[in-house]
Amino acid sequence: MTGCQDDHSLVAASRAGQTEAFGVLVRRYQDRLFPTIVRLVGSAEDAQDVLQDAFVRGFEKLDQFHGESSFYTWIYRIAINLALSGHRKSRNRRFSRLNQPGKNQPVVDPADRSPESDPSLALERLEREAIVEAALGELGPEHRAVVILKDFDGRRYEEISALLNIPVGTVRSRLHRARSELRVRLQSLIDQERGRSTAVSRLVASRRSFEPMP
Repeated sequence: MTGCQDDHSLVAASRAGQTEAFGVLVRRYQDRLFPTIVRLVGSAEDAQDVLQDAFVRGFEKLDQFHGESSFYTWIYRIAINLALSGHRKSRNRRFSRLNQPGKNQPVVDPADRSPESDPSLALERLEREAIVEAALGELGPEHRAVVILKDFDGRRYEEISALLNIPVGTVRSRLHRARSELRVRLQSLIDQERGRSTAVSRLVASRRSFEPMP
């Protein structure tokens, strides 16, 4: 079985009992699916679980794949639905902890003492990433899905409509609301973090002022 065969041939072979053919499909698409799923569920470990479950479910339901869409779109829809349902609670718990001071906050590796290293800049970068992830995690699953698919993956409205099985008008309205909520949540989180970032910058500057001159 070679990786250059088209998806429909591989699906047909899988239905005929050639499990290695389905293995080709898994290897072909699991890495492509991973970035979107990890954004939806919030961790690499959970994303791997979702993808494993999605491909197992896809294999079990191959008789329901009739070729109206591509195999990728079909398995993508399965993975997204699993991500939004089975892992919703764990994701919400994880992102709620991100908003609690002192818990799971990004820190700078203290072992890095090189003159070129700027701890305040590294911390600010990590804080920005955490702020975006926390804001996404506070969105409802339906709104989080459309904003990730549109703004992170660059999918068209029609594609999102097909993936989530909702009308294009619903995609647009959910996206508008998600973006509005994100703006509010991001500004609130940025304001909360600004004080801590300023304090860290002052601490770093103070430490440098007391370092002996070379």
